[in-house]
Amino acid sequence: MTTRRNVTKAAMALVLTMMTAQMTYAQTPEEFYKGKTVTLIVSAAPGGGADLYARAFIKYFSKYLPGNPNVVINNLPGAGGLTAAGQLQNSEVRDGTVIAMLQRNNLYLPLVSEEKIAFDPRQVGWLGSLNKETYALATWQDSPVKKIDDLFAQPLTIGSTSFNNENRTFPAIINQYLGSKMDIVAGYKGNDEIALAMERGEVQGRFLTVTSLMSGNDASWLKDGKINVIAQMGVEANPAIPNVPLILEYVKDPQAKALFDFMFLPLQTGRPFAAPPEVPADRLAALRKAFEDAANDADFKSDLRKQNATVELLDGKQTEEIVKTLYATSDETIKAVKTLLKPE
Repeated sequence: MTTRRNVTKAAMALVLTMMTAQMTYAQTPEEFYKGKTVTLIVSAAPGGGADLYARAFIKYFSKYLPGNPNVVINNLPGAGGLTAAGQLQNSEVRDGTVIAMLQRNNLYLPLVSEEKIAFDPRQVGWLGSLNKETYALATWQDSPVKKIDDLFAQPLTIGSTSFNNENRTFPAIINQYLGSKMDIVAGYKGNDEIALAMERGEVQGRFLTVTSLMSGNDASWLKDGKINVIAQMGVEANPAIPNVPLILEYVKDPQAKALFDFMFLPLQTGRPFAAPPEVPADRLAALRKAFEDAANDADFKSDLRKQNATVELLDGKQTEEIVKTLYATSDETIKAVKTLLKPE
């Protein structure tokens, strides 16, 4: 009798568990998100460009998410965004209440790094990217390199930050494959330090995003003629600097072109957002739609223009396609990239 009673209780408990699961699963995204808080992990420190985009974005993201949940920011810098990326993939809840603004190098570093990285960009749910980036080479007014042809005839001292940063890897591949004569001085703590070094004459130029070029000191330097913008790096020309040649126009060798394409393609995902793996499909769809609607909001775009920033939406499917393209790269090109990223 006792055994039968225990079996009955166990069966009832199982039925209740299944009913609860079905009720939870049957919730619409609006029902699920109403009254909740969504955390946006930002893989950079407060105050920088990534943080600027994120803090401008969360109000509009909340507006377009079903149920209008509160959206809060958790800054988690470290390892070029990979600290946040690894946490998102491996330890965050997978119910759609946590997303992350990662960094574009997160799309390819796990593929080419000699170190084991606890992140695979093919495993997360990409929401999209808020903008595209293009890099520019800016030289100081008294530098002997004042136009792109000078780059291949004159030496140029370039300031950069970390070894794997684009402000070091881009001049390195131009040196190696196009024959420029840049002396790359790495180790500066940030773009502001490199700018100060240019003013002092310690270095003659630097690689920086066009977003940075069009704001702050660089914008005033550009207006006053204190810097020359001689080349741009990306898969397509940036309309903000229409008369500046694209370095890809100078790449003729197919093997070199494959390497440049691999390094430049992630720039199309300037501010990428992702959700953890296994988020329920209807919630991932709701997150993606809210992301796109917020990015297209006229007031959001206006808020960013006031801070000299722009929105160039890339949706989640397009971001996934970029990841697929990167992971379909030939072994020969991957080997060349690994050599580029390997400290001497």
